[in-house]
Amino acid sequence: MITQGQIATVLDHPVHDIHGSKIGDARHVFLADATSEPAWVSVKTGHFGTRESLVPLHGATTVEDRLEVPYAKTTVKDAPHVDVDAGGFLTVAEEHRLYEHYNIAWDEDSGWQQVVNQPD
Repeated sequence: MITQGQIATVLDHPVHDIHGSKIGDARHVFLADATSEPAWVSVKTGHFGTRESLVPLHGATTVEDRLEVPYAKTTVKDAPHVDVDAGGFLTVAEEHRLYEHYNIAWDEDSGWQQVVNQPD
């Protein structure tokens, strides 16, 4: 997971998948409401960067000049569409769809995101 201090080093930099393949470039970072810590990153994907996909930052690391996420490129590209320019917030329904897509469960007691079954 990245910290608030690392946000500037992530934005507009390459994002790579679990296999080292470039997915696209990071565009926005979304903070968790409860902790104000970085929770999601939007990645420009598709031809000419015309689509953005959200990726959880849980398990992500910065390596040199890029962000590495623990998901396959196809998993990221197949993520449910979310309008990242719509006010800068995710709705509860959008978050639930994204959690399901990435096989992440939310622990109501601790508030921590836990990977249930990491896609490859």
